[in-house]
Amino acid sequence: MKKKKIKILIIILSLLILYIYVCNITLLPSSYILIQGESLNIYTFAGLHLQEKGAPYTLQTVSNSNKTRVDKIGKLDYSLNLFKTFPVKNISVNVIPKTTVVPVGKAIGMKLYTEGVLVVGMSEIEGVKPYEKSGIQEGDIILQINQNEIDTTEDLMQVVNQSKGKSLSIKYMHGEKTATTSITPIKNANNEYKLGLWVRDAAAGVGTLTFYEPSSKMFGTLGHGILDVDTSGLIKIENGELVTTNIISVVKGEKGNPGEIRGTIESGYTIGDISKNTEFGVFGKLNNPSYIGISEKNEVEVCPREEIQTGKAQIICELENGKREHYDIEIQKIFINNNQDNKSMLIKITDENLIQKTGGIIQGMSGAPIMQNGKFVGAVTHVLVNDPTLGYGVFADIMLKQLKEVN
Repeated sequence: MKKKKIKILIIILSLLILYIYVCNITLLPSSYILIQGESLNIYTFAGLHLQEKGAPYTLQTVSNSNKTRVDKIGKLDYSLNLFKTFPVKNISVNVIPKTTVVPVGKAIGMKLYTEGVLVVGMSEIEGVKPYEKSGIQEGDIILQINQNEIDTTEDLMQVVNQSKGKSLSIKYMHGEKTATTSITPIKNANNEYKLGLWVRDAAAGVGTLTFYEPSSKMFGTLGHGILDVDTSGLIKIENGELVTTNIISVVKGEKGNPGEIRGTIESGYTIGDISKNTEFGVFGKLNNPSYIGISEKNEVEVCPREEIQTGKAQIICELENGKREHYDIEIQKIFINNNQDNKSMLIKITDENLIQKTGGIIQGMSGAPIMQNGKFVGAVTHVLVNDPTLGYGVFADIMLKQLKEVN
C-alpha cells in the first residue's frame, strides 16, 4: 500500500514538472529584439538548449539564464531544444545596430487620433438602452456603420441621424478581435436619433520629449502610453501629431497629491507625426527638430542596461518655457531582467532646487531623459504618490527597441 502511494506521488510530481516545463516554454516570446552587443537572456529550466539554425554550436540555458552576447546584426533564427535532441520552439531574434540619440527633455504636446471612434460611456435614451444586447462595451472601437467608415464623432452622428430609426449594422473592435452587431437608434426629445453611446475620436496630453534619433529622424517620448481618461485603457491610434506646448504653471507635488506641469497646446506648432502609442512610450517621426532647438551635435550613446549603475545620475526637463536644465537624482535599484513593464529603475530626486520647484516627480515630467556618465540611460515614467521624490524610470534600450519596431 505504501509503495503504491509512493508510486502515485512520483507520477504526480513527474506530471507537475512536465506541466511547469510546458508552461515555461509556452510563455517564452517567439521573437526578441536586441541591440548589437546585448546579451540574449532567455530564462528557462536546465535541459533546454538554444541553437542558432545552421550553426555548429549550441548555447545552453543554464541556471535560468543565457548570457551570450549577440554581435551579429540582422535576423537570427534559433531552435529551442530539449536535451539537444527534441525541438520544442522556434525563436526569432532581430538584432539592431548600436545607435546614438539626442536626449531632449523639452515639454511637448501630443494629439492622438483613434482608428474609428472610441466608446467611453453609455446612457439611456428616453428610458431605453438601445445598445443593451449589442455586445458593445466601454473601450470598444466603432469602425463602420452600414459599411460606412467612421473616423470622427461627426461621421457617427450623421449616419445615425440619417437612419430615421432603422436598425444599423455596426462593425467594431473589442480588444484585438473585430465583430459585427446591430443597434436600432432611438429618437430623443430633440428629435435626434441616438445609440446611447458616448464616443471620442481624439485625445491630447502634455509630457516631456525624451530623445531624437538623427539617423532615422524618429523620436520617443513619455516612457509610457497615453491612456483614455474614461476607460483607463491604452488608446489605439490611427495617427497623431507632436506639437509645441506653452508651459502655464507648475503645481508642486505633495504626499498623496501629485503635482503637474500645466501647459496648453491650443496654439501649438506641429513638429512631428505620431505613429504608435505603446506601453513603453509614444513614437513617431520628427519633421522639424531645429524648431525646438535639437542639435545633432548633442548626440550621445545609448547605455546598455548591464552598464547602468546604482548611484548618481541626472534628468533633463523643462519647467519654464525655453529653459531645459539638468537635475541630480539617485538610481536606487535596477531591475535588469524586467522587460514586462516600464518600471526598470527605482529613482530618487536629490536635487534640492528641483524639490523646491516641484516637490519631486510631477505629472508632465514623464519622458524626462535619465543620464549617467554622459550616456542616455532611460526616461522617467512614474511617481510614488506617498513620496513624490521617489519614482520609476524605463530602460533606454526598451524605448529604442519600440522605436525600431515603429521604424
